[in-house]
Amino acid sequence: MDPLSKTQKKKDALSLQALGERLVHLSAHQIKGIDLPATLYQAVILAKTLKKHGALDRQMQHIGALMRKYDPQPIQDALRRIELGNHLP
Repeated sequence: MDPLSKTQKKKDALSLQALGERLVHLSAHQIKGIDLPATLYQAVILAKTLKKHGALDRQMQHIGALMRKYDPQPIQDALRRIELGNHLP
């Protein structure tokens, strides 16, 4: 397997950060319905309370870094269900 290029690594990191931003835009009730690791859940809840752009940007980068530790597929599936208006299982 070829090692990932720097460009591909950056694209992957940005896509995970965008996934984290989608989580932040959910309501607290919707976030609780997604099975998130505790550290990621706490980071998302904290991001919802931040108002200053610099702090929020740093928190979003932190969420992106946390997302790299976990499989994003279950989170993507849960977000897709929420966005389609379906309830979580």
